[in-house]
Amino acid sequence: QVQLVESGGDSVQTGGSLRLSCAASEYTLCMAWFRQAPGKKREAVAGITRDGSRTYYADSVKGRFTISQDNSKNTLYLQMYSLKPEDTAMYYCAADRRPGCTVGRYVTFNYWGQGTQVTVSA
Repeated sequence: QVQLVESGGDSVQTGGSLRLSCAASEYTLCMAWFRQAPGKKREAVAGITRDGSRTYYADSVKGRFTISQDNSKNTLYLQMYSLKPEDTAMYYCAADRRPGCTVGRYVTFNYWGQGTQVTVSA
């Protein structure tokens, strides 16, 4: 069972920046960030395969968010710039260890963190 622990969420003003981190207890092959705002469905924000051969970004965050990882630490990051009020949400880290896993808008994951809150005020 992989444990995922997110950190880095905070309250910032529009235009601000944050970096989220997700520490995994074990080796994973695919990792991603999702978010869920109150009253809305959870959506995939960004994802990356362990070898870095594939990344995914939601259209709404392209050019503003960057996903990265430190495989030596089993840690995933999400650098967020130019934050907007519509980025306000609980951000969740997700992971998969199944060979052949991938990342994308509709990909499912079998390990989830508890989430970290990001609030962007106007």
